[in-house]
Amino acid sequence: MRKIILIILTATMILASLTCVLYAERKQNRLPSAQLQSTTNEIANTLVSQYDVASVQYALIDNSKFILSGSKSGSDSQAITKDTMYGIGSVSKMYVSAATMMLVDRGLLNLDEPLVTYIPEFKMADQRYKQITPRMLLNHSSGINGTSFGNIFLFDDFNTEIHKDLLASLQTQNLKANPGEIAVYCNDGFTLLEILVERLSGMTFTEFINKNISQPLELKNTKTPLDDFDRTDLAKTFMPMYKGALPTDAISAIGAGGIYSTAEEMCRFGEVLMGKSSLLSKNSVKAMLNEEYKNGIWPAVDENFISYGLGWDSVNIYPLAGFNIQGAFKGGDTNLYHSAMIVVPKYNIAVAVNSSGGSSIYDIMFATQILQEWLQEKGIIKEIQPDKTFTLPVKVDMPADMQQYNGFYTASSGDSKKIEIKEGEFLMPSLLGGLVPEQKFVYVEDNLFKSEDGSTTVSFEQQKNDITYMKVSAYLTLPGVGQTYFAFYDSQRVTPISLDKAVSEAWEKRIGKDYLIVTEKPSSQYFFIPLLPSKLMIDLENGYVSGAKIIDENNAVNMVQIPVMNGRDTTDYKFYKENNMEYLQMYNMTFVNKEDIP
Repeated sequence: MRKIILIILTATMILASLTCVLYAERKQNRLPSAQLQSTTNEIANTLVSQYDVASVQYALIDNSKFILSGSKSGSDSQAITKDTMYGIGSVSKMYVSAATMMLVDRGLLNLDEPLVTYIPEFKMADQRYKQITPRMLLNHSSGINGTSFGNIFLFDDFNTEIHKDLLASLQTQNLKANPGEIAVYCNDGFTLLEILVERLSGMTFTEFINKNISQPLELKNTKTPLDDFDRTDLAKTFMPMYKGALPTDAISAIGAGGIYSTAEEMCRFGEVLMGKSSLLSKNSVKAMLNEEYKNGIWPAVDENFISYGLGWDSVNIYPLAGFNIQGAFKGGDTNLYHSAMIVVPKYNIAVAVNSSGGSSIYDIMFATQILQEWLQEKGIIKEIQPDKTFTLPVKVDMPADMQQYNGFYTASSGDSKKIEIKEGEFLMPSLLGGLVPEQKFVYVEDNLFKSEDGSTTVSFEQQKNDITYMKVSAYLTLPGVGQTYFAFYDSQRVTPISLDKAVSEAWEKRIGKDYLIVTEKPSSQYFFIPLLPSKLMIDLENGYVSGAKIIDENNAVNMVQIPVMNGRDTTDYKFYKENNMEYLQMYNMTFVNKEDIP
């Protein structure tokens, strides 16, 4: 009996000791709790089962130790490991941003020197281009239209002329705003930075990344389309209309969106962006985390899904800003892959999520949820920010002067709307690509209208450039995944144009017509995925086509100057006839009227 009691006591002591060790391991950031692992698994399962995500991969690192690293794939996808690579889309911008700051650290580059100092052949039709600096490229305030789409998105191919094509395209373009005045997402700016890195380093961008980032950090699975590696190591991608896995997704604008990586290796790179590596100076890390968005026209908000730093989409990501914690975020989307990365510099924590299918918005919600779980477990925050709930709006009497905001509003996406406020109400079309549905908004207080479901508010602001903007603040909730917050200018009010008969008739003939691209490589994804609408959004009543003002029978000129995101990728439209066929030039691409093809 005495022997049995001794065995029990010994076992109890061992169990207690083991419990203490496990607890100590967690406190030293080595093991996730059951709750953290459960939350992570639940969200990953939800994404794969309910949100058309073929596979998802995630990792969380704390002071160079991985707390989480895992994946989930659907029944039709392949098994995903920690070494399976994904296209990380625009998260690639953080790599070219880091490369740019490395050049600053080496004394080869001044961020506020005109770009033409370093790239003399950079020219534009608009002479204000001479004022553009590398800083303006990094914080999206250059005024450049956005994206020169031609021959960027390819299958199993690469456009070796991408730099030459961009510089040629920019020579024909005007700026949409004064350099430094408006920050709005601009892919071409980061391709220019890629060119800049090559000029000042004397090596290709791929070579620079390999030598200065991948090799020092021992990143074996961070590649570009120009690297030699086994393409079967990439996560498979799928689309409903195609049987089986798609060919390799290849983005020729590497610095803007063409890098492949893994969640773990993104976290390792994230440590560089928090100042935990000699690859970047503390000054450069601090500069990248600066609130650059405050330098120009911007909606007044404290935390947001978008609030630009240098390279970063947001340097005050929701909901961390509500805890008085700075979190910096970068998201990325190709047509097939999606990605998100968050760093928390004060606590040396980084989290990354990659997915095949879905959206970077899903990935960032996933990342913020598991990040909050970990911060709570460490005692940094007391509780996880609960999803906000909403009550039905209470309509009040609206001041008569609110009628001044009636009118025609437009954005670069072509999502134009006529606002008619009647008795304190108006109907708002869907927002954020349909994530916020069409619904009625009612006046509730102080220049503020609220949606029927209570999750979204609309107000109107006249900025210092004398443009009146429609401001939207929306909480976006995905059941089982998370919640995030957007505050942005949805559209700007413009004066309707009265078209004369000849001009109106010329454009009326184009309504509903299909325009097919003729300048893409045979490997282009445009022939398979509708990246741009084949039909133009022509509004004869107001004289606009997707944010561009119709000026004659064959030309429309961009008028959109919207910061944040809805003013991105603007273009002029030019029609011309050749061999009895009508052609359309927009962005840096040429299209033909389908009806004219023999």
